[in-house]
Amino acid sequence: MEYGAHLPLIDLDGRSWDVHRLASYARTAQRLEFTTLAANDHLAFRRPWLDGIVALASVIDASGDLDLATTVALPVIRGPAALAKSAAALDVLSGGRFVLGVGAGSSVTDYALAGVDIDERWPRFDEAVRVLRSQLGRDDGPAPHGRFYPEPTPLAPAPSRPGRPPLWIASWGSPAGLRRVARLGDGWLASAYNTTPDRFTRSREMLRADRSGDRDLTCVIATMWTQVTDEARDRSQWLARLATLLGRDERDLARAVLVGSPEHCAELLREYAEAGADKVLIWPLADHERQLEHFVREVVPLVAG
Repeated sequence: MEYGAHLPLIDLDGRSWDVHRLASYARTAQRLEFTTLAANDHLAFRRPWLDGIVALASVIDASGDLDLATTVALPVIRGPAALAKSAAALDVLSGGRFVLGVGAGSSVTDYALAGVDIDERWPRFDEAVRVLRSQLGRDDGPAPHGRFYPEPTPLAPAPSRPGRPPLWIASWGSPAGLRRVARLGDGWLASAYNTTPDRFTRSREMLRADRSGDRDLTCVIATMWTQVTDEARDRSQWLARLATLLGRDERDLARAVLVGSPEHCAELLREYAEAGADKVLIWPLADHERQLEHFVREVVPLVAG
């Protein structure tokens, strides 16, 4: 199982952002042999949120040979043609290291700001994914003229290589969502706080049953919030802050994320490794580079051992 790291796009401590800190974070992730840098997408959130696509562009040079992934970008919110244009540009400028992860999103605020009826999100998303596949040069034939989006025109510049970038599709694990992933995706993005190792195993079996052909999907656990600490008080405080940030139950989060001792973190990761996860994307809550170090030095050896 491989590990990637989310860029620290949420301002939780009032420090705001600095391009040099983002670059330093990217270099640290590369030095520690993470495989991917990831960025998520919101127009608005409970805390200030840096634009993910711009953030990925800012670390292209500092990230070396790491893959750069959106986990996820929101084609219904951004518009599929505009997102395809950004994806192709990131793929070209990174030398073919970009991975386009997409999802419908669930934020009423995002949809309101984009002027899109959230009740239309699923038909819009299905159509948007087909537009993206067509614009990114997939061999599906031309995208049909749809209800929401016009027939796309070829991208110029196109992505760096045919079949690029890989397309990962998010799903919380519903049968309809998994069928969509199996039909249209190269990978599945599961959300750490919306699944469990047991549910992940069952969902992966459903994907195998629905997938045509002999090519396996990449199965990724994203938004794995992380704060490695042996201090019970520190753990309790971070779980409480995270519960407020996400609008989730603190007890549920305690079982779902990597907030706690190295042993606690390693146990959950072992369960996901046994469930067949190909990659886990951690998201440090604070002391971001130091947390990457703690994770690699203190947690990963326990998983492997």
